Amino acid sequence: MNETPSDSLATFDTDEAKWAAVLARDPAADDAFVYAVRTTGIYCRPTCPSRRPRRENAEFHADAAAAERAGYRPCQRCRPQEPSLTQRHARSVARACRLIEESQDLPSLDELAQVAGLSRFHFHRVFKSVTGLTPRAYAVACRAERARRTLTQRETITEAIYEAGFNSSGRFYAGADRMLGMTPGRYREGGKGMEIHFALGECSLGNILVATSEKGICAISLGSDPEQLLQEFQERFANANLLPGGKRFDAWVAKVVAFVEAPGVGCHCRWIFVVPPFSSASGRR
Repeated sequence: MNETPSDSLATFDTDEAKWAAVLARDPAADDAFVYAVRTTGIYCRPTCPSRRPRRENAEFHADAAAAERAGYRPCQRCRPQEPSLTQRHARSVARACRLIEESQDLPSLDELAQVAGLSRFHFHRVFKSVTGLTPRAYAVACRAERARRTLTQRETITEAIYEAGFNSSGRFYAGADRMLGMTPGRYREGGKGMEIHFALGECSLGNILVATSEKGICAISLGSDPEQLLQEFQERFANANLLPGGKRFDAWVAKVVAFVEAPGVGCHCRWIFVVPPFSSASGRR
């Protein structure tokens, strides 16, 4: 692919783009830079509700530390030296995700909200806006990820199913195609007899590999080294026929990348697959 959805995301790499974001009070700019006003000696977030300065009196800095090194002091209204609302929400959701990942059963909404430090209704909205999933959907995806891992580590499928947190084998088998892109037996056998199409792309978190069988998505992986991603994928499905995806497949990869870049928008696909746990993603979501 020559282009990913990240290419179309708002960027603030010029002073003109930054000034436009300040005028628009663009929330997407809040963690990208701060602006300082020469006539007042104060620096602010792009979303600060204060009156906009004249353009000739504004200058831009990478962050609060850079603005303070230049001699500016923080605004008392928007407090740009403190974590932004987006950052605070991301940290709260990360704590909740960590609890979900470590629990065999889904913690209650009240328990998750308490860990996040938010009310239960506010927490549910924030969680979905940050991750693109409800807490329950995230828990289901984490359980599915445990199943994929245990299927290759345990002696029997039944043992793997129950260790992953499924209460019945029937429930697991009913959703196996969606979770694995194939039957559990085929997954354990490295995709034996399956034809799997795959493609590599890029996103803000690094390189991404997406693979599908005729049953559905069977792999989504993120990493900094595309060769390592490809090697791990080939080892996981050593007995399958692995084929590069075509143009139609590239569109699927673009949807996955778009979801990674802006999870709050959601992914309107017929499958749900979570990439490495949210709480482990460096500074993301």
